[in-house]
Amino acid sequence: MIHKKLLPKSIFLVAGFALLTSCNDANKETTEEEQSVMNPFYTEYDTPFEVPPFHLIKEEHYLLAFRKGMEEQAEEIEAIVNNSEDATFENTILALENSGKLLSKVSSVFYNLNSANTSDELQAIAREVSPELSAHRDNISLNEKLFERIKQVWEAKESLGLDAESLKLLDNKYSSFVRSGALLDEEAKNKLRGINESLSQLSLQFGQNMLAETNNFQLIIENKDDLSGLPEGIIEAAAEEAAANDLDGKWMFTLQNPSVIPFLQYADNRELRKQIWEAYQIRGNQNNDYNNTEIALQQANLRREKAQLLGYDNYAAYKLEKSMAGNPEGVYELLNQLWTPALEKAKAEAKALQNLITESGEDFELKPYDWRYYTEKLRKSKFDLDEEEMRPYFSLENVKLGIFDLCDRLFGLQFVENKEIPVYHEDATAFEVREKNGDHVGILYMDFHPRASKRGGAWMTSYRQQTTENGQRKAPVISIVCNFSKPTGGKPALLTFDEVETFFHEFGHALHGLLSDVTYQSLAGTSVYTDFVELPSQIMENWAGEPAFLKTYAKHYETGEVIPDELINKLQLSGTFNQGFATTEYLAASLLDMAFHTISEEITGSVNDFEVAKMKEIGLIEEIIPRYRSTYFSHIFAGGYSAGYYSYIWSGVLDTDAYEAFLETSLFNEEMALAFRTNILERGGTEEPMNLYVKFRGKKPTIEPLLRKRGLN
Repeated sequence: MIHKKLLPKSIFLVAGFALLTSCNDANKETTEEEQSVMNPFYTEYDTPFEVPPFHLIKEEHYLLAFRKGMEEQAEEIEAIVNNSEDATFENTILALENSGKLLSKVSSVFYNLNSANTSDELQAIAREVSPELSAHRDNISLNEKLFERIKQVWEAKESLGLDAESLKLLDNKYSSFVRSGALLDEEAKNKLRGINESLSQLSLQFGQNMLAETNNFQLIIENKDDLSGLPEGIIEAAAEEAAANDLDGKWMFTLQNPSVIPFLQYADNRELRKQIWEAYQIRGNQNNDYNNTEIALQQANLRREKAQLLGYDNYAAYKLEKSMAGNPEGVYELLNQLWTPALEKAKAEAKALQNLITESGEDFELKPYDWRYYTEKLRKSKFDLDEEEMRPYFSLENVKLGIFDLCDRLFGLQFVENKEIPVYHEDATAFEVREKNGDHVGILYMDFHPRASKRGGAWMTSYRQQTTENGQRKAPVISIVCNFSKPTGGKPALLTFDEVETFFHEFGHALHGLLSDVTYQSLAGTSVYTDFVELPSQIMENWAGEPAFLKTYAKHYETGEVIPDELINKLQLSGTFNQGFATTEYLAASLLDMAFHTISEEITGSVNDFEVAKMKEIGLIEEIIPRYRSTYFSHIFAGGYSAGYYSYIWSGVLDTDAYEAFLETSLFNEEMALAFRTNILERGGTEEPMNLYVKFRGKKPTIEPLLRKRGLN
């Protein structure tokens, strides 16, 4: 989630959800038949731009729609299989591509809301429907007659006269079935079904445990002296959080990033820093009802078993076959190339922090919960830069307008808020996205602040991916969901620069979804290799801190004063500050991910012992832990980044190289932006990523720009 600080931002491709009306009103009970009649998923959405009618969707609608959707798709598959005509691209591949529309419709809403606005009821539905969906997917991917028809078309592809995008779709369908076990015998297929069902349930439970663990911790402070060192805005936010929980006159800190990170950066009370840090790094690892130790271990072992069942040495080999890296060796080559210089830089930073502790008259060894605190002091000492003094220039509204302006300059896009569009929560806003000439591009939802019903982090998702119907582009419905600092004390939401970069990052993902212009939905937008998907997001971060552009949007929320050159210079000078820590903790997590997914034998010990041993092998220093420890590594155990967390740094090579194309010409070079749009943003997964990149850049990327950016050369 970030170039500069390398805190990867998530992209969640099948998530999202709505503010739902409760179905537990005893006075309004309805029969299943009545619920079916009223189910909004069963008809065309009668809403602006056919967005989901969140105001009409009730929890009772989901299971019915899921099951009806599976039933309808099963009938569609049977129709394909039993077609008496020879298999063709149209009656087999295209028919398969277009099947399951109701299931996709309900899934996109349900899983998005289960991430952004969940409830006990939604989580219960997710647990109930998970094994049914797993079985349904396997019934399709392991259908011998269906695969035989796909294979017939694939083997005849050279004679079909298909265009490049249709050939890509055909290759994807064939490859997907092979990789899903279509060539296995019946005994192996049954074994695979059981593995898939278990993995589906385990992943779901891991994520639910993470949300509960994050929400369950509260650091309540009653003595004002314990707030020493904390900025006023952070104190105000903690007071408001406490008041919202009926703790007036106290201060509450949570494990949400806008709360825990500033506390670790600024709180003078070392024991309290230790307390909140311990709570943060032990999530999912407390031998309670939300324990993830066994879940992570089971997932790693089951993935290894699945990969070997399919003929691969390990899960990473299976997963990376469909990536730019190609195989585990390609990933390790990049990570190891960066690990040594990053670790050396981190060791030097640790020594500097220890010296600062000693110079301040303290007599203790630097610990992980000290790192951010003393880093802030060192930043202040070296650059006279306090991150908090920058916040007033980064009001959420000004940053949003700055991003809109950048998208206008680069791509000619206009963003118009439309309050007639239904939203799933009062915090969410909806925008029409238009070309400069007024043509409709898509719909964008934005949802910025933490709440108990929302998982942590930041991500982009879609309620409808772009496709082409009857020769006409069907516009996408995209959403970005974040957990930024809230408005406090009568002030608007004031962001840290890290949050600013996160906003730019997720907006890059949104552009990838919004500007998609392909024929087939399964190739649209962000439907690309994991190690390519972060290019559109991470390149956007480069503009966030560019001095010339900063002055266009970074304005004091009260006075309107443009951010002074002095602050910009400090920001630029500190650009590679603490990059040893940031890169090392990220790489440690990437290497931990790879360790879990390159096992060739079952892990028989504990997940904690496995993690400790692997971190010892790579020489991670005690003052730093992996960015994500095993029991809260949601990217790999509850998301789509298993054997893929390295993707952020792989894409970092691409985005720094790509951004140099603008630096070599001009920041807002319209010709270069058009090339990026037409060759990257619009094309989705219609071609191999490196081909698309070379079409944009004219050459393959090199690693040197990334090394320079991080001060590792």
